[in-house]
Amino acid sequence: MTKLISFNVNGIRAIMQKDFEADMRNLNPDFLCLQETKAQDDQVQEALKSFEDYHIVSNSAVKKGYSGTAILSKEKPLDVINGIGAEEHDQEGRVIAAEFKEFYVVVVYVPNSKNDLSRLDDRTTWDHEFLGFLKNLEKKKPVIVCGDFNVAHREIDLARPKANYNKSAGFTQKEIDGMDAFTSNGLVDTFRHFHPEEIKYSWWSYRGGARSRNVGWRIDYFLVSESLMSKVKNADILNDVMGSDHCPVWLELG
Repeated sequence: MTKLISFNVNGIRAIMQKDFEADMRNLNPDFLCLQETKAQDDQVQEALKSFEDYHIVSNSAVKKGYSGTAILSKEKPLDVINGIGAEEHDQEGRVIAAEFKEFYVVVVYVPNSKNDLSRLDDRTTWDHEFLGFLKNLEKKKPVIVCGDFNVAHREIDLARPKANYNKSAGFTQKEIDGMDAFTSNGLVDTFRHFHPEEIKYSWWSYRGGARSRNVGWRIDYFLVSESLMSKVKNADILNDVMGSDHCPVWLELG
């Protein structure tokens, strides 16, 4: 079995001071995909130096202490791509793709549309360009794309859909349409594939004890090319793992 974990760590240096390493050693993934490292490439390597049995590649934002993605893999990547080839989007370290023998692993930290939705138009453009990037990779081999997509796809994916629809970043129709475009273009939402009715969240606000009350959102995903789905054995959300405002999501291939 091959195990993949995706985790928005909300700062790699901060989470390394917590139980992160012990948790990940216990889970023992073959691929560990991180978002919001909030560190430059050399700082990511330094923070993760105890993971000496993994190859570590990262894509950091130009702006320090912001955004950033990384992949830790037991297998050495054949190739690594930083960004999606769109200059206006590639300053923030939001995408890293690593090629392996049978598939690409793509890690994404999708732009947040902001509380006042001032970045919603940028986000809509991003969704379109990112899908194009993925479909281009798929011409060569299947993709496993994971990370923080900053959208709850359906009402089941957030605790308070009516209060948030078209009012809150992450549950506007434009963002829902963006996720629809991924899932209608040959990418499967693996958690929903295995758990069509289950209510489980991956992010909770730090405000108001949201996590203890489970007032959350499912915004972290593993999307997989349809052609690879015969190898996907399970997908889940590991909401007992602490250390961030997100929890890890998990995928298993046979």
